[in-house]
Amino acid sequence: MRFLIADDHELFLKGLEFILRDLFPDDEFVFAHSYTDIFKIIEKEKDFNLVLTDLAMPGAGWLQGIEHIHKDLPDTPIIILSAVFEKDIVQKTIEIGAAGYIPKSAPNAVITSAVNLVLSGGVYIPPELLNGTKESEFDLLKQSEETAEKENPAEAISMSPRQIDVLKLMGKGLSNKQIAYDLGITEGTVKLYVTAILKIFNVYNRVSAVNEARKRGLLQDE
Repeated sequence: MRFLIADDHELFLKGLEFILRDLFPDDEFVFAHSYTDIFKIIEKEKDFNLVLTDLAMPGAGWLQGIEHIHKDLPDTPIIILSAVFEKDIVQKTIEIGAAGYIPKSAPNAVITSAVNLVLSGGVYIPPELLNGTKESEFDLLKQSEETAEKENPAEAISMSPRQIDVLKLMGKGLSNKQIAYDLGITEGTVKLYVTAILKIFNVYNRVSAVNEARKRGLLQDE
């Protein structure tokens, strides 16, 4: 895999490299120190599996910067690592294409778990924001966590009709982009549904979620 990592603070960039190289020792890392660097890189190279970037960097405003990255790399998940911790900003980054938002104060274990979750097709949102956000798509994740805590493995899984719709399309092997098109919703919303489904089944990737759903009779082989 190839990772594009960007931060204008060299010390944090090196620390993040250390964390990720421990998790992905055989993979390739490309580094940038500004949005200007990112734009130059992705103009020439498109084959990245993940982009991890600071939010506030030289070269562009954060909104313009994230939109530019997502436009040039529409199929590459983007994780924001930032000291900015405002729920409105977090939600806006998800709406414009980010697949995760990690506070810079997060422990190493949280960073690695979030990266694995996003690479599996999910979305990572800090739990603190889930607890503090009302009437938003983030409630999808909060509700799924509550369901997972209450459910006994032997009991039937409780899922919303829309979650079932997404699950069925996951079972057909459709990508988040294809699911969004079929259901007439945004790709960011699909990512939130996928993450909610992973939490409900207490699994870490889409294949395991689909297999668990089939075991429980929620999906039928076609």
